[in-house]
Amino acid sequence: MTKNLQDFLITKDTLVDISNIERKKFLQKIKIIKYLFLNGSTSNAEICSKFNISLPTSMALINQLMESGIVVKSGQGKSEGGRKPDLYGLKEHSFFVLSIHIKRFKIKIAITDNNHSIITEESIATEISPKSNIVDLLHEKAQEVIANSGIDADKLLGIGISMPGLVSTTEGKNYTYYLTEQEPESLQNKFEKKFKKPVVILNDTKSACLAEYRFGIAKDKENVLVISMDWGVGLGIIMGGKMHTGHSGFAGEFGHIPMTEDGLLCHCGKRGCLEMEASGLALVRIAKEGLKQGQTSVLNDLKGENFKKMDPAIIIQAANKGDQFAINLLSEIGISLGKGIAILIQIFNPELIILEGEIAKAKQFITTPIQQSTNTYCMMQLKERTSIELSNLGSNSSLYGGTIAVMDDIFKNQMSMLKSES
Repeated sequence: MTKNLQDFLITKDTLVDISNIERKKFLQKIKIIKYLFLNGSTSNAEICSKFNISLPTSMALINQLMESGIVVKSGQGKSEGGRKPDLYGLKEHSFFVLSIHIKRFKIKIAITDNNHSIITEESIATEISPKSNIVDLLHEKAQEVIANSGIDADKLLGIGISMPGLVSTTEGKNYTYYLTEQEPESLQNKFEKKFKKPVVILNDTKSACLAEYRFGIAKDKENVLVISMDWGVGLGIIMGGKMHTGHSGFAGEFGHIPMTEDGLLCHCGKRGCLEMEASGLALVRIAKEGLKQGQTSVLNDLKGENFKKMDPAIIIQAANKGDQFAINLLSEIGISLGKGIAILIQIFNPELIILEGEIAKAKQFITTPIQQSTNTYCMMQLKERTSIELSNLGSNSSLYGGTIAVMDDIFKNQMSMLKSES
């Protein structure tokens, strides 16, 4: 019996001694493990149907995975006229992934297990800065989180890091932030040397989209847009049942479409970007301007450092208390967002748009103006066929996405090795 999934996985060295028949069986086992990871406990009949294999073959593979200590019986499913089928799932804590979500003013570090439970989570208040040594900082903090979690570090399969900016996952580079730290090698390479584990880096919105695609309300849907509304505004695209990242991996820079002629200068270097009118940054900026001009609001209680560090969550809290100034601010942001979303609907014709991120926590205060704005600016033949819903994954969608990205990469590499050598 293997101790964990890490011991079970094949390497190029161990592959040499495996026959072609055993390689094919191992490939089927990897596919089953991946399916259980993404879908949870499943019956033998479902596995047969999914992979087009016979019941005896599927049962034999499951039994071998159980003998290896990777799979366990996990209850019984619903009966369809006969005896209730046994369900099989991954053994609890058979592997872990370290997931890190870098935000503009905070870093979240979490350890998730194979059943998508967050074992431990820690937040660090820090601002993205050209001077930050992000590789050493994350490694140091991550080691503390791992040590405090009490998990077996040998079961940690890899690290997923989601971050804002133009991120190329294939190149392992961020073309917006940490530029000085990516010479002469990529961020991914530097992280892998430091952690001595596989590392995947990806854009934060792509990470959230991946989580929605695999676990959220976008699961099993064909054409979905995921709009991340945090300090910035990002877009994840699911078309034809697949995630689309574009030629360079940069597709979805929704926040940087031009919306205002000669508008404010954006951090991207252009003027009039949507992000300058409809993001967390815009919300806080407009709030501070209004308060300085004498607007009446409970936000006037914020003084000194608290005023300086105002964030979207504080404004949303004020709106929930009935503060009209805060409600009006969110409405203004929502109308601008809705105008941009109307453009997306007419380009992509999605069945569903998912709103996620800090601003999505405003619920009806943001969804109502968005709906009103899309009704105004979008062709009704397209608008009436598109649902707009709030994410059900909570605030950790990017953490889940980072976990999925790591495991997708590991499964892909395993399958590639097995197929190339067979």
